[in-house]
Amino acid sequence: MKHISILVPQGAILGSLEGSRQLLTQVNTFMKARGAKPLFHVQLVGLSKETPLSGGLFTANADMTFSDVKKTDLIIIPALDGDIQEALEKNKDFIPWIKEQYTQGAEVASLCLGAFLLASTGLLKGRKCATHWLAANQFRQLFPDVELVTEKIITDEYGIYSSGGAFSYMNLILHLIEKYAGKEIAILSAKVFAIEIERENQLSFTIFQGQKEHADEPIRKAQEFIEQNYQEKITIEQLTSTFALGRRNFERRFKKATSNTVVEYIQRVKIEAVKKDLETSRKSVNELMFDVGYSDMKAFRTVFKKITGLSPVEYRNKYNKEAVTL
Repeated sequence: MKHISILVPQGAILGSLEGSRQLLTQVNTFMKARGAKPLFHVQLVGLSKETPLSGGLFTANADMTFSDVKKTDLIIIPALDGDIQEALEKNKDFIPWIKEQYTQGAEVASLCLGAFLLASTGLLKGRKCATHWLAANQFRQLFPDVELVTEKIITDEYGIYSSGGAFSYMNLILHLIEKYAGKEIAILSAKVFAIEIERENQLSFTIFQGQKEHADEPIRKAQEFIEQNYQEKITIEQLTSTFALGRRNFERRFKKATSNTVVEYIQRVKIEAVKKDLETSRKSVNELMFDVGYSDMKAFRTVFKKITGLSPVEYRNKYNKEAVTL
């Protein structure tokens, strides 16, 4: 039987904590119905036996404190709420225990913003990690040695797992169920809990927010110029001339400050504008393409698909039902 420790951090989001517990314990119910032994021993593990959540509206009662768990097979870190720095400070006592368990063979999974606590252990250094796209800039600032993949729903490397934003944690739990209990049980779980099992990325949910929390003033002004003039065909040469910087120096500083190349930043700003129009207007894709300075439909569609994971028509079908029905 696999021992699973679901952490109860201070500031944990109740949904990801209880949702994970329900999904995993339901597997045992499925096994019992088949006359088989339970697969998982699921415990809530806290800093203390009682942890107030949601500003004190709820209290999570842990089965054990982490110091009493000498050996476990899988640690699940639920999403965190509120100020991340404060949450990390309140939960720092978990960190050495998580590291020790991992060195003893335990696997570790973070859900959404639980990635911040996982990254604080140092176990993600040089590895891929997913988290909520809204927290991407802050995550990169705090953990520059981690390869953040905001487009991913799930990462799975060396016994360390992470999931993207909010309810995508369910996809990671299903991934773990499939790994430990098999595809058939994972599909049954998905059907019972009405979870879209095939989701692979969260690109279509992402809203691009340029990283401006840096000290490079000329680069910040270049970002603002791009955002104010996205309708035009902006070139790197135009930007370097406008801000009196050499091309190599400008490109290096831009990537360091924003975590995007200049071309990527221009593309993402333009596509963000198109996404908003696809969600609210009835303009044709051709019109929207010209509105943001593209003239090559093939190039535009390629960039749009790369950034959103969908074609422009698929994106409109997903988010603008009114326009589709007219």
